[in-house]
Amino acid sequence: MQGKEKEILNTNKIADQSAAAVPFSSRSEKDRLLSKIIANRFIYLLILPGFIFFLVFKLFPMWMLLIAFQDYSPFSGISGSEWVGFAHFSELLGDPKFFVLLRNTLAINLISLIFFFPLPIVLAIMLNEVRHEWFKKLNQTIVYLPHFLSWIVIVSMTFFVLSVDVGFLNKLMVNLGMNSISFLSEPQYFWGILTLQNIWKEAGWGTIIFLAAIAAVDTQQYEAAVIDGAGRFKQIWHITLPAIRPTIVILLILRLGHIADVGFEQVLLMMNPLVHNVAEVFDTYSYTLGILQGNVSIGTAVGLFKGVVGFIFVWSANYTVKKLGHEGIY
Repeated sequence: MQGKEKEILNTNKIADQSAAAVPFSSRSEKDRLLSKIIANRFIYLLILPGFIFFLVFKLFPMWMLLIAFQDYSPFSGISGSEWVGFAHFSELLGDPKFFVLLRNTLAINLISLIFFFPLPIVLAIMLNEVRHEWFKKLNQTIVYLPHFLSWIVIVSMTFFVLSVDVGFLNKLMVNLGMNSISFLSEPQYFWGILTLQNIWKEAGWGTIIFLAAIAAVDTQQYEAAVIDGAGRFKQIWHITLPAIRPTIVILLILRLGHIADVGFEQVLLMMNPLVHNVAEVFDTYSYTLGILQGNVSIGTAVGLFKGVVGFIFVWSANYTVKKLGHEGIY
């Protein structure tokens, strides 16, 4: 009898210990999490400004998308404005300008995607091949500088280069016996000028991510390639490009997410009545209706439409990339 009693007591003790272990385990996990946060507090402090920025300027304003489904009045507010459903979207799709806006927006972005997107990759590879460190840093600084110039400065420089009256390019053409060309007022040049401006301003800045990806490549691969007799171009083709391919794919997918986005400030400053038919895009259309004419609801509807188009392009590109055997963004 005493042996059975001891066995029952031991069983109860084990049960009590296992029951007490559950909350202790959860407490220990919380303690470990808290200790990790405390240990990495400076990293979280670095993340904090970016988190606050996205919270205030990206996540919090999303509830204002409800305006797109209302006949919004600033005096009545969202709670007092009349709901109209998809009426503003029907108005946008039924506008005779819609297909012109869609054509201009997609054309400008596709031209930029074809001619601008590969240039930072090429430029990053060229900078990586520079062996003199001081010369490499000097070139990096030079190509980075245009990124910090405002579009007002860029457009002013474009005017002084291409205008008929004061543009030095037209003056040079006249001195060479050629006729001057109205680059800024001829519709056929407008998309090309925008692309050249983007290339000059942002190509250097776009090399930063690709240079970082190239720096992560194992140098032993290059050493082995040299032993096998591979030259510079073969090393780039067989080592560098395959190594940075995931970075290229991810940035391409993210770039497609902005396929309905055109630099609003750039287009607005470059636009004039003579090129209006090829210059007006969704951003300027939204600005005209939403800000200048006070129709905030239709302006919000245009913005939401752009977001949906961007989401479709990102999802389609990510799906295609994963089907081809590459890693997507999710």
